[in-house]
Amino acid sequence: MSDRLERLLGTRETVWLVERVRRRLEQGRPPTGTVTLGAASPEQRRAIELLLGRRAGTGTSLSVSLDEVDRVLRSSGACPDGLAAAVVLLRGPVRDLPRENTERETAWRGALSELDAVVADRPELHGWRSWLDATGQVRRSAPGPDEARVLLDRLAEVLRRLPHPGIPIGRLAAESCGDAHALDEGRPLATLAMSAARSLAGLPYAGEGTADARRRAWAGVGVHLDDLSSTVVCLGLPGDDRTPTGRMLAAAREAGEPCVLTLRQLRRHETPIAAGLVRICENPVVVAAAADELGPLCPGLVCVSGRPSAAVWRLLDLLAAGETAFAYHGDFDWGGVGIAAAVHERVGWRPWRYDTASYQAVSSRNPLTGSPRPTPWDPGLSAAMTRRAVRVEEELVLSDLLADLAAAASSSSATLRRGR
Repeated sequence: MSDRLERLLGTRETVWLVERVRRRLEQGRPPTGTVTLGAASPEQRRAIELLLGRRAGTGTSLSVSLDEVDRVLRSSGACPDGLAAAVVLLRGPVRDLPRENTERETAWRGALSELDAVVADRPELHGWRSWLDATGQVRRSAPGPDEARVLLDRLAEVLRRLPHPGIPIGRLAAESCGDAHALDEGRPLATLAMSAARSLAGLPYAGEGTADARRRAWAGVGVHLDDLSSTVVCLGLPGDDRTPTGRMLAAAREAGEPCVLTLRQLRRHETPIAAGLVRICENPVVVAAAADELGPLCPGLVCVSGRPSAAVWRLLDLLAAGETAFAYHGDFDWGGVGIAAAVHERVGWRPWRYDTASYQAVSSRNPLTGSPRPTPWDPGLSAAMTRRAVRVEEELVLSDLLADLAAAASSSSATLRRGR
């Protein structure tokens, strides 16, 4: 680098000009046009006048033609290769930011490739995946694409196992990641997996940060944090006098009160439960109303309380092992359909006012949102819901459900009287 170039462009007063040109070069732009410095000092103005060999105008701002600077550097011999070369001589090699950005984005796409392959076949996760990009959750969770690839590959393995029929979170973490603590609260993977679990459970992607909210979200995809946090509400199920859980069910049935069972209790109960026909509902309000209206006369009723928890699955499995038949009712919305389909696939059921005719018979103005899902027990139901585009919650048909339960109770009582 020549002394002349240092005197003309390498001073403290011309640093701003060199940096402006350098930023242009880094962005892939040519060093042409005009740059302006607001509130230029007298020293900065004199340095430009020395560089250009003429007065640099008046006023507080200072405008410099980069094309003129380039001509001066070339003609004066200070830098025969021009302004761009001068910046390299003064400040070192110029970064190619467009190329770096392209390479970085390519690396990020590669980091997301395994996760995207899993999500591609899961329509219920498409909205969540878009939310990840919109909120920058992934890039906040990892310093760069290399670290993100490890994190997201683990997340993909977790999602391949969700929803699960029932698994402790430590075991899920160990099987998916080789680390039983990978899904511990506060870990980056746990944060991302939690948002996905909430999506699968039909909950907002970013929920409350309380321990109870975390338990509910994981329970919605069959993952339990401990054997006590996963529960199921039931009413009128037969019990026995041989086991602790059986005695609880028997006492609750006799009292006509709902019974809340934990996963721990149900895991320790190994005897199948034979209950004839059990009705399944989605919302606890149905169980509470049935207890109020029918008490000890209420036939067997199990509430899935949204996406079934591990405790719900365990109770349904015990009932199925006892050759219990099931009748199902839930909300007529796409989340409710997804829950119903999961239960239908697991234990099978016949519709309990949960078919096309029942849906069309209820008046509702509540808009139906979300992506359509198949209804294998009644293919016409999905098509009807898509056309009508309204949702129907269980509360809107609560009186009909209670009437069905009362009729079943009456029929059962009449059968018992005839048997005597």
